[in-house]
Order: sequence, then structure tokens, then C-alpha cells
Amino acid sequence: MIHGSRLQAFLRPALVTLLAVGLAGPAMAVTIQDDAPDFTLKSLEGSNLRLEEYRGQVVLINFWASWCGPCRQEMPLLDRLHQRYVDTGFAVLGINVEGEEAPARELIDRIPVTFPVLIDEGQRVSELYKLEAMPSTVVVDRDGVVRYIHRGYKPGDEAKYVEVVKELIRE
Repeated sequence: MIHGSRLQAFLRPALVTLLAVGLAGPAMAVTIQDDAPDFTLKSLEGSNLRLEEYRGQVVLINFWASWCGPCRQEMPLLDRLHQRYVDTGFAVLGINVEGEEAPARELIDRIPVTFPVLIDEGQRVSELYKLEAMPSTVVVDRDGVVRYIHRGYKPGDEAKYVEVVKELIRE
């Protein structure tokens, strides 16, 4: 039998997943060709970032959690993608769905990235995007339209990200 804080630690990932997936309502998930829902979130650096401020750039939004193994595996690859294309009008925004700064900061201390890491306090943005898997990646074109959605991660998936990003940068 699990007691007290050990029970909370055991249940926390499942609870965060349920919140992030948005099981509370029947609303549809964001789909390709939808306008990307705008949001403002606080970054680990302390500034507020708004998606609308990235209009005119291609933006890869990656929803992740520190307890998610595939998320941890994907982070360095997303950072390389960010560094490779940042000068071409491309940005990566990493959104931690746990709603607390500490787990995100601990992971970023171990796996540093150069793109902004945002904290989804209250899982409002996760619900707005109706996440269905962890990690989830949404690529938005220069006009703010969702052009690609990828759920989960396995090695090699990043090749499709590169293909989509290059195509959208050329548009």
C-alpha cells in the first residue's frame, strides 16, 4: 500500500495527463487549417510570451512534461532544430504542462535548451489545444494557421518536423 506523499508522487503524472488531455469536455481538438489559439504564458526567464507576437514566423509549439520519457528524448533534437533555423524566421516554444516551474527548471538544468520554455499554469493552454498525447507538437505558419500536428514521439519523428519547417519557411 502506498501512503501520503508517495501516493501523490505516484498519482501526479496520471493526474497531469488527464488535465493535459482535457478529458473534462467533448470539445474538438485543434486541427490542421485552424487558426492557432493565441495564448500568453510566463517563461522560465520570467517574461510573458504571447503566441501572437510570433506572427510572421513559423512556430513549432511543443507540449511536454518532465516525467515524460519521450519528451526528454525529444528536447535536444528540438533545440538543434531551433538553432538551425532561428535565423530564417522560425521559433520553437516549449510548453511545460505540469503547471509548476520547479519540474521544468530541473529538467532544463539537465537538458539545456536555447528556445523559450513556458509554464502552463492551470493547464489553460493545454485545454485550449485539447491535447491528446504527450508530447504533442503543433507547427504554425507565418499567418498563425496550424499546418502540422504530431502526437507522441519516437526516434526519427524529427525528420518530419524538419521537412514541414523547411517547407513553411520557403512559403
